[in-house]
Amino acid sequence: MKNLVLGIFLVAFTFVAQAQDKMKTSTVKTVALEQTKGEFTQKALTLSEGTYVFNVTNTNAAPEVGLVLIQDGKDGANPKNHIADAYVSQMVKHGKTESSKAVTLTKGTYKYFCPFNKTPQYTLVVE
Repeated sequence: MKNLVLGIFLVAFTFVAQAQDKMKTSTVKTVALEQTKGEFTQKALTLSEGTYVFNVTNTNAAPEVGLVLIQDGKDGANPKNHIADAYVSQMVKHGKTESSKAVTLTKGTYKYFCPFNKTPQYTLVVE
């Protein structure tokens, strides 16, 4: 009987621990980015490791804007280097905001930019 109770306790404890771990890792944070003509208003970002959704707002930047995220040191002109989940779901028109998919970022340095608004490449550091 003791073994049965202990077994049930261990199964329940494991289930709760796994559920708590899943809740911790499934927390998605939002990063708001705004573009004006030729630039992002956020010139640099520092984030902690985790999962993020990028919301990009077009404040009269260009007819349509987007977002490209790459690891630092990679060629941003090559689409193979882009972190595709960071792309917004559709091009962002004047006065609108669009979101990316959830992107899990690990420690390191990244660059973000918009080729349609011809912004510089800005630094995003994940600590």
